[in-house]
Amino acid sequence: MVKYQSMSYRNRYSTLQVSWKLQQRANLNFVVVMVFSSLCVVARKDHPGILTNCNPSCSIVTPSKKRSTGQPSAISDLTRQLVDEDDLSEVQPDAVPDEVRDWLATTFTRHATAQRRRGDDKPRFRSVANAIRAGIMVDKIYRRICTPAVMQIPNNITKHLKNMDNWSFDVFSVNQVSSGQILRYVTTDLLNRYGLISKFKIPVTVLENFLIHVESGYGKYKNPYHNNIHAADVTQTVHYMLCQAGLANWLTDVEVFATLFAAVIHDYEHTGTTNNFHVMSGSEMALLYNDRAVLENHHLSAAFRLLKDENLNVLQNLSKEEYRDFRGLVVEMVLGTDMSSHFHHLKTIKTLITHKELNIDKAKSMALVLHCCDISHPSKEWRLHFPWTKLLMEEFFQQGDKERELGLPFSPLCDRNTTLVAESQIGFINFIVSPSMEILGDLLDKIQLTIAQINRPAEGSSSEENGDKTECNSRIKSTKDVNYASLDTANGPGFEYKANPSSNSASSSATLGLGNGKKIQRPWVLCLEHNKAFWQERAKKDAEIKALEDGQRSSSKEHQDETSHFSFSSSEKQ
Repeated sequence: MVKYQSMSYRNRYSTLQVSWKLQQRANLNFVVVMVFSSLCVVARKDHPGILTNCNPSCSIVTPSKKRSTGQPSAISDLTRQLVDEDDLSEVQPDAVPDEVRDWLATTFTRHATAQRRRGDDKPRFRSVANAIRAGIMVDKIYRRICTPAVMQIPNNITKHLKNMDNWSFDVFSVNQVSSGQILRYVTTDLLNRYGLISKFKIPVTVLENFLIHVESGYGKYKNPYHNNIHAADVTQTVHYMLCQAGLANWLTDVEVFATLFAAVIHDYEHTGTTNNFHVMSGSEMALLYNDRAVLENHHLSAAFRLLKDENLNVLQNLSKEEYRDFRGLVVEMVLGTDMSSHFHHLKTIKTLITHKELNIDKAKSMALVLHCCDISHPSKEWRLHFPWTKLLMEEFFQQGDKERELGLPFSPLCDRNTTLVAESQIGFINFIVSPSMEILGDLLDKIQLTIAQINRPAEGSSSEENGDKTECNSRIKSTKDVNYASLDTANGPGFEYKANPSSNSASSSATLGLGNGKKIQRPWVLCLEHNKAFWQERAKKDAEIKALEDGQRSSSKEHQDETSHFSFSSSEKQ
């Protein structure tokens, strides 16, 4: 007799010894009815005299004569007979849970006993292997039903995540309470808020495994700045653009999913060095990607390579068309984070904005959105911007140390002995961040006009055109409902989908874009002004300190010169 080994999930729920136990589990009734109906059909086909009364509404198949009591010894005898009579080599013993095995054995014992009383011929169930497969299917369906719809997030973390609608969301505090797993929780919460987990049937265990691998990849090089906290910060900022700036009403569900996915993986396995460092040092990565967008190409390639593993593939239930659109948008957005294409991006979006037509290229627009979110920390409150600056400069200085070791010239801002931090941040705000955020604001305003135009059908249009626009309006409304309705479920009762007030008026001044054509609030403007003022004050103090140090250094040098001259004169006299 073949011994059936128990599965690892044996302790997850109690063993079902007889089919009456299955009947007690209400959520499995429909599965039991299906499987038993199939077995009855198979049994009737192979042995018409065995089953005279099969009631599909019950989990027990009743033979025409009195049922056997089904003692354990009878079960063992039947199991031995089944193994002897049927070829079960295709089914691995350890693939059959105890409860499924007992359920099948009990069922076939009753059939076999009744048949033996009818005549001398022993029934031969040629489809036992298929029946066992059906039992395995029952177990899989049960585990799928019992699996929670959303990965559980601890309450102390959930309290912090409720503030994600704020422009200046404190990622450092969340990372601290989440034990360094901020990206995992932020991503899960946002995917649930937008209804994407259920929409695209993402298995919870697959999502959790994927996020664990992504977070591990961000920690591969132990970077001070380009790590999982930065990824979570960019992802939350992208969420602000989707939610508070109304971009979610302009995008399809697949595009919203792709936008969040791109934010999550946009710096995956970042080496803590710049593209220029890879090119100048001739790294393997630079050779692989021919010196062009080296890091950005690697982020994309490494992230999509993870999806080749079915246990990590969060896109496994997308159709071919959805996957093509998804990947195309993600690639466009992540490649757009290459700083060398910064001014080209701005010029392209400026051209799109100046045109009177409301038809805007989504891929190029969303690439700018992610790029601006990637460099947005100077446009957050000082309590967030200043720590980010210290982390970024430390990463630059570590690259400078590597360049010194390799005999390479220092990259800009990478020499820890000569770099003026305050001056560098003022220049970064004036020439990079402020112009980018201004163009982004103009782009968002134009997108609001586009949504308003869609919501307002043109007069005198044909019925067909009106029908198309009504369908479009319905899609936007349903997207909005998904975003907001699922949020209350995710965060518990009493939480409303609106920006929470904060101490800074800039972070609470944003309003949700509803596609009414009105210009959105720009909380980053005030933050940029404040941060630039802080840096200017620090630059002034640094200049004073430097002047003082230079004066002391000059005095010390003059004193040394006088001392050396005195020593030389004394030696001449002697």
